[in-house]
Amino acid sequence: MKTEITKLLGIEYPIVQGGMAWVAEYHLASAVSNAGGLGLIGAANAPADWVRDQVQKMKELTDKPFGVNIMLMSPYADEVAKVMVEEKVPVVTTGAGNPEKYLSIWKDAGIRVIPVVASVAMAKRMERAGADAVVAEGCEAGGHIGETTTMVLVPQIADAVQIPVIAAGGIADGRGMAAAFMLGAKGVQMGTHFVVTKECQVHQNYKDRILKAKDIDTRVTGRSTGHPVRALRNEMTRKYLEMEGNGASLEELELLAVGGLRKAVVDGDVKGGSLMAGQIAGLVKESMSCKELIEKVVSEAEALLP
Repeated sequence: MKTEITKLLGIEYPIVQGGMAWVAEYHLASAVSNAGGLGLIGAANAPADWVRDQVQKMKELTDKPFGVNIMLMSPYADEVAKVMVEEKVPVVTTGAGNPEKYLSIWKDAGIRVIPVVASVAMAKRMERAGADAVVAEGCEAGGHIGETTTMVLVPQIADAVQIPVIAAGGIADGRGMAAAFMLGAKGVQMGTHFVVTKECQVHQNYKDRILKAKDIDTRVTGRSTGHPVRALRNEMTRKYLEMEGNGASLEELELLAVGGLRKAVVDGDVKGGSLMAGQIAGLVKESMSCKELIEKVVSEAEALLP
């Protein structure tokens, strides 16, 4: 399956694994890259030394293209941006901010830069700044989200820019991939389904909650703070939404949520942790290897596409 994205990134299939904080580390990312997709290491709020170590371990496990997702709100973003150049990382994706101040050093180093965007205006701005492609992420996605759905966002961004568009949010099988292509995307990014793959290192409790999830099982917290996050409903989301509804301060809400993702991923705390997952979790019913998942999605999509 060849598209502008496979040519741009030098990968076999136009599938990108989401750069999920605490989830997307080198074991998962290398398995995705070895299976023909683009594996991403999620830098999240981690210091530059941790990211460098992940990249070096990644290189030991694969000689295929891979990338790092940089959360621009991270206090270490400046240092991590330099590590990308020093370690010759092939691809950088960015979220939670504007990467313009790093674009020149990355582009000079030959790095492909792909910002995650949630609006047409941001997509056009990234194209003007020199981005190689954009990920158009709808609000169905897990984790930090925008307001517009994937179905609405992807075709509008595809019409607005000349660079390739990767669709994200609510995609977990070949039907989602085929639909994204019909909307104008040249590739897809998937997160939630990769969480339950055999190579993913998250706690089994987290995987089990995704595998058992129903279509109505996600909640969005933090709308009042301007940083909405989608996760599976549990005691933490219930308490957060209750406090939010009662006008709790940003500090009180942050205190409740701090370290929540680590609790879920590392400790397997499915009650008090933040089980970030997309609305498509209700469709994810089996665990398989990254290779099996990618090949399944691609074969399903090929059967549907003209």
